[in-house]
Amino acid sequence: MISTKMAEALNDQINAEMQSSYLYLSMATWFDAQGWEGMTKWMVGQAKEEDSHAHKIVRYISEQQSRVLLKAIEQPKTEWSSPLEAFQDALKHEQYITSRINNLFKLAKEDEDFATEGFLTWYIKEQVEEEATAAKIVLDLERIGSSMQGMYMLDHSLGARQ
Repeated sequence: MISTKMAEALNDQINAEMQSSYLYLSMATWFDAQGWEGMTKWMVGQAKEEDSHAHKIVRYISEQQSRVLLKAIEQPKTEWSSPLEAFQDALKHEQYITSRINNLFKLAKEDEDFATEGFLTWYIKEQVEEEATAAKIVLDLERIGSSMQGMYMLDHSLGARQ
């Protein structure tokens, strides 16, 4: 069983993960309106992945005989000046989520909650991947600059996401 404080913190993380999903879905709709099919597909995949992260926490809280309490999700940003700005926002958001996961891990250590430490280890590794992926796309977009050919190639590449 997890502490009340840990249950509250994990419930807050469910909200953050759902907010992430909503943000990426908003980005997907923006990319779709701009005609970037590959970036749209990539962001839809990202939204689904974040949704699955939230569901994984829901299951964990339930398995720990605690109560899941869902909270409202805020309206996400809906406009970006460029694909670069959207992916920069995605990177900043992933860094924010990483800090939240790290704080959860610290709380688990303080509580001597070894089960939750083990559970959160997956999220720590996942965030390394999430940040690295977003950072690489930002770097690619910075290198591409205003090259429409480069943008089309990157869009095609991102659309290949499984």
